[in-house]
Amino acid sequence: MHKEKVVGKVVIGLLKGNMQGLGKDIVVSTLRAAGFQVVDLGVDVSPERFVDAVVREKAQIIAISISVDGTVSFLRDVVDSLNQKKLRDKVGIVVGGQAVSEQTCKEYGVDAYAKDAWDCAKKVEHLLKIQKV
Repeated sequence: MHKEKVVGKVVIGLLKGNMQGLGKDIVVSTLRAAGFQVVDLGVDVSPERFVDAVVREKAQIIAISISVDGTVSFLRDVVDSLNQKKLRDKVGIVVGGQAVSEQTCKEYGVDAYAKDAWDCAKKVEHLLKIQKV
């Protein structure tokens, strides 16, 4: 009997103010190909919608794409909202896109930075393994 792969549910979207969804669409396809359940919220997603979707979908991961520099600060609202709902320790956050980096993770308390779609799939898998799923 082989061990089942860690499969989880990912909520993904472009953070408020970000409208170009091609990169996100590639990540969605890659995550699905890797066996994850993906809830695609689309573009221009408010921090509240990310958190509401996590609660509604019982997702373990939020994947946020950010390509517009001026919108990075909305990450703080996502993290704060998860903290208010006492979900921050149960939900992993992965960011990707032109406007973010490893430094963004440190600055905003985000779990992982993904440089491309396959890297995102690896980061999601790692976060699921270290969480108490």
